[in-house]
Amino acid sequence: MRRRTLLTGITAGLVATGAGAGPALATGSSPATGRRVLHVRPGDSVQAAVDAVTGPGWTIVVHPGIYREVVNVPAATAELTLRGATRDPRDAVIVYNNANGSQKPDGSGTYGTAGSATFTSGAPRLTVRDLTLANDWLRADHPEITGTQAVAAYTYGDRTHFENVRLLAHQDTLFVETTALDVFDRQYFHRCYIEGDVDFVFGRATAVFEDCHFHTLRRDVTFTPKGMVFAPSTARANPHGILALRCRITSGAEDGAYKLARPWVPTYETTAWPSLVVRETRIGPGIDAVTPYTNMREAYPWQTMRFREYRNTGPGAAITVPENRPQLTAAEARSHTKRTYLGDWRPRA
Repeated sequence: MRRRTLLTGITAGLVATGAGAGPALATGSSPATGRRVLHVRPGDSVQAAVDAVTGPGWTIVVHPGIYREVVNVPAATAELTLRGATRDPRDAVIVYNNANGSQKPDGSGTYGTAGSATFTSGAPRLTVRDLTLANDWLRADHPEITGTQAVAAYTYGDRTHFENVRLLAHQDTLFVETTALDVFDRQYFHRCYIEGDVDFVFGRATAVFEDCHFHTLRRDVTFTPKGMVFAPSTARANPHGILALRCRITSGAEDGAYKLARPWVPTYETTAWPSLVVRETRIGPGIDAVTPYTNMREAYPWQTMRFREYRNTGPGAAITVPENRPQLTAAEARSHTKRTYLGDWRPRA
């Protein structure tokens, strides 16, 4: 496994550690329009800008550079927009390298999966756009650590919207969660690029991915499957889990090395009934077309879960063993759309 090139050539060399940096300067504030804008430039801290937000409706503009820090948007910071200064998400990168099994500096234990996230938000009506969020922790650098989950983004607020965002990690790249077991928070990802290897899109949120690109990484291991794209843990009472709509799935690994999904039934929520619908999506040869699903634990076989497909294309979508690829009927497909999943929320691109 190699570390990624996180910046485009135009911004290479611009690095901001964030450590010890003061808050970003507030500019562009207009009493007439109500716009309140904070700009973050190399040498500033994105977290300091988040901490400087005093109410709903703020925008934080992140200028080109690498910001090596952990960013946490608290639940009270509603209606925040965090965006890159350019339209190219490769120009502004927020990255760190904690893993589940990494020891905390204060000696209080390890971070755990959620705590490993480079970017965390529990804020409702959050918008993130034109940025890269990454976790560049590598298993090969830390053979002594067995908790190898290393999250790039952990989100659990209702009406969370990611637009043109790159999400980079290996295991557990994107954790789409909810604020409580009995709350069905909605999240929408549009034109995003998400890469990883094991369970790299997972969680119990109602999460819609439209026109997104999922990419499975090459892994230097001898076993297969080398990983899975999705691992939903949808609450039984929630009719809507993860929906991938008009997306594409590519791979840096050999043909058939990856599974499309496996169900995650957490030990703290054994009543979960994982739900995943992949529809009108091009699935490349990296996904095992014969047996695209597998179990995380034998006590919860994937065949008993809400896994369905509809009108997918590509070599990884070939239906050679029909019982291994459950399909929606046309009537059922009408209940699995962006509108039915997001309800009264209409996110704008």
